[in-house]
Amino acid sequence: MDTSAIKIVRDGGVESQRAAASIWARATAERDNLLGPAPLEEKLPGIQHRLSTAGSSLHVAHLRGEAVGFVLVVTGEAVLELVYFAVDPESWGAGVGRRLLTHVDDLARLAGIGSLELWVIDDNERAIQVYERSGWTPTEDLKISAGRLERRLVKSLTVLTLGEMLQIQQLPPSHDEVADG
Repeated sequence: MDTSAIKIVRDGGVESQRAAASIWARATAERDNLLGPAPLEEKLPGIQHRLSTAGSSLHVAHLRGEAVGFVLVVTGEAVLELVYFAVDPESWGAGVGRRLLTHVDDLARLAGIGSLELWVIDDNERAIQVYERSGWTPTEDLKISAGRLERRLVKSLTVLTLGEMLQIQQLPPSHDEVADG
């Protein structure tokens, strides 16, 4: 599937936060078979809280000018943690999730980080399949969060050489657009 039409913008601004919270509300409502999404005001504080963490950044995927997915990551010294990840249910199957996960790999490599981790609801089979297709591996690590069992997934990357990093950074703007936020 060609994902070249999907553009990812790094932007922690209020509009991007609101778009991410709206996508999160719709995606979790679909995942949990709810009648409708939670109000934006319920989802926005969690995203804003995680964006206040040192090393955090919000990356929003756009398709035909519309926000269709996002990822919020926290980059540490030794690991990049994927904290929030969602695709609008109307865009499920369009390659948005795969494109965002490739973007996360690029972020980690550019930061010189070879270890990635995330926590996923243990019975969220759709999400786990997306992660596993992108090279993530489930671990035995489990925890209860908000009353739900979550499993830790990890991924190891080969850290890029300086020359490879320069090549990625010199890709044409159509690869990734970056906005200050």
